[in-house]
Amino acid sequence: MAARRQQYHGDGRMIEVFSNIRHDLSVYKGDWGSQGFWAMLVYRFGRWRYGFKIALIRKPLSLLYKLLYKMVQIVTGIEFPCEVPIGRNFRIDHFGGIIISGFASFGDNCIIRNGVTIGLKNIDEKSAPVFGNNVNIGAGAKILGDITIGDNVDIGANAVVLKDVPAGSLAVGIPARIIRKK
Repeated sequence: MAARRQQYHGDGRMIEVFSNIRHDLSVYKGDWGSQGFWAMLVYRFGRWRYGFKIALIRKPLSLLYKLLYKMVQIVTGIEFPCEVPIGRNFRIDHFGGIIISGFASFGDNCIIRNGVTIGLKNIDEKSAPVFGNNVNIGAGAKILGDITIGDNVDIGANAVVLKDVPAGSLAVGIPARIIRKK
């Protein structure tokens, strides 16, 4: 899992994009008004535009993506760049104050709540956390650096995680203590 992997993001085909959007909408239980879903729509558009090899087409789409990205960032408080590979059933459960580095990576069934920061520990170090499957991130958590978060991990509200978290664990506190789940 330590290797960065390309995950459920599609290959740029229009059919794949609509399939991903339909799936995202089902993850949000059909709620078109969910700000997390808005962020996912812009994310999907941003991934889709990379499928165009001709610069004359891709560049205007990139400009549109940047405008939509900034609009969603201002309206929802969610900074979620399209460079982040994500797994299936990725969900931003509450909006506001969410910052995700473009260097991060997520497995399947990950949930993020409000006030979460996922990013670089040091500005010189261009790597961010890699998340496994079934990771539940509590409100206000800060997860920073070149670390790996295993499968079936819960990160408590306001935890500051600066080191690897093994599978089947709970990370709580500042700095986070790792507790094995029973």
